[in-house]
Amino acid sequence: MDNGVCAVRPGTDLGRHARMLAKVHDALLAGDRPPADPRGLVARSWTRVRAQGVNPDLGDPPGPVGTDEVERRRTRSPLAMVLPELRAALTSVAEDARHVMVVTDADGVLLWREGSTSVRRRADSLGFTEGANWSEASVGTNAIGTALAEDGPVQIFSAEHFVRSHHVWTCTAAPVHDPRSGEMLGVVDVSGPAETIHPTTVALVDTAVRLAEAGLWRRHEGKLDALRTVGAPMLAAVNGPGLVVDDHGWVAAVSGMPGIERVGVPAAERPLAVHGVGVCLPEAVPGGWLLRPAGTGELRMQLVLELDARPPRAVVQGTNRWVHPLSTRHAEVLALLARAGATGLDAASLSEALYGDRAHLVTVRAEVSRLRRTLGGLVLARPYRIAPDVEVSAPGLATSRVVRESTAPGVRRLLPA
Repeated sequence: MDNGVCAVRPGTDLGRHARMLAKVHDALLAGDRPPADPRGLVARSWTRVRAQGVNPDLGDPPGPVGTDEVERRRTRSPLAMVLPELRAALTSVAEDARHVMVVTDADGVLLWREGSTSVRRRADSLGFTEGANWSEASVGTNAIGTALAEDGPVQIFSAEHFVRSHHVWTCTAAPVHDPRSGEMLGVVDVSGPAETIHPTTVALVDTAVRLAEAGLWRRHEGKLDALRTVGAPMLAAVNGPGLVVDDHGWVAAVSGMPGIERVGVPAAERPLAVHGVGVCLPEAVPGGWLLRPAGTGELRMQLVLELDARPPRAVVQGTNRWVHPLSTRHAEVLALLARAGATGLDAASLSEALYGDRAHLVTVRAEVSRLRRTLGGLVLARPYRIAPDVEVSAPGLATSRVVRESTAPGVRRLLPA
């Protein structure tokens, strides 16, 4: 799981490597030619933090938020539910290896910190304490902030940190995503003195994150089971097709139609398009929503991609018409899926089309999951594709602004020759 993430390789002379990184750090900040180029993710991070005006000679770190705010954030964080999994995977290892385990929220604020007592004291002097913000904008390049910015695992060693006082430190972090929505929930980090770095820590943290996400998914399935017991009797009284879904659009039960995994996120009095059913008006039920057709008769949904609009948007038409603004990335995804047709694209193919390689599977899945929160059953998975009963059109696709301005290789290939 290297892919440029690991800061060192087995057998690296750590002292010599740290001295070389210090020379690179000093040269780049002085505007001189460095003896070596920094790793790609480090170079990208330094570019960001310099643009944000972070001081490499940062003195006292920014003060932490108060204990009441920390407790409020802990209470709101879904990661509180999977702390036992994270502790089982990392805390004892961190203590033995002279590290601390840290869990942050999606803002980079430290919520929980456990591990070696002596290392926690050293961390205190760096401001690496509960309530501190370790985003890149706050303290420069570090595994937590850079994992948030890159949306992927990161290991930072010695002078790869932007702030000089952090050069005595090493850290390895990976983001945790909500498996239901792809939303980033926070970061899990293992940190300690620079000389304790080891490349296997990257795999260790990644495994802990996967266990945490699996734990979140099990809890999600448990809630769906509970909602199913509520929804089944309701659906038995519904004439025609109907569904009971949770607040994220995941389907607990269906009646009178083929099974479906997910629809868009329901909201009171907001029409929702469900392929195979048509337009539904969500009705609140305990723990979720009941969806049934708002009108009568067979209805064919239409999805129109307006890729020259600013911002680009998806227009869904059924018994009425409503508009969903799109991010540039979501517009690119829909353009690719519209061109792919019924065969669709798997995650690897979509990664290659968007990034030029197949190494961004986690990011692609998170992006499509967020898109499906908006469009729900209009976009299907395994493979990703527009639902077969949805009539999709993208007027002027090949010459649209989204395609013309895109840097994604697969989208660029849509341009006329």
